[in-house]
Amino acid sequence: MYIAMNRFKVAIGSEGDFETVWRNRDSTLAEVPGFVEFRLLRGKLNEEEGYRLYSSHTVWSSEADFQNWTKSENFRAAHRNAGDRKAMYKGPPVFEGFNVVEGI
Repeated sequence: MYIAMNRFKVAIGSEGDFETVWRNRDSTLAEVPGFVEFRLLRGKLNEEEGYRLYSSHTVWSSEADFQNWTKSENFRAAHRNAGDRKAMYKGPPVFEGFNVVEGI
């Protein structure tokens, strides 16, 4: 199993818009070979730096399945308009990928 996460620093006041974008997206992940599940996680508010932390969390059968998705038309379509909402972010998303060592 492979877990792919993107951390987003969402500007205070833009949280509702950010969540709406995710809820209303036209996702095709369920059609992608090796995709297992998706979660959008809401983290703590950092008032001092003016953002709330979020993370998108996807689980894949393997790292190869995830890499194949990143090279697909589905991936390009999912990220086509990502730059249109720069005002709601405090910097670019930060990617982290993990191979599962143990699970229950």
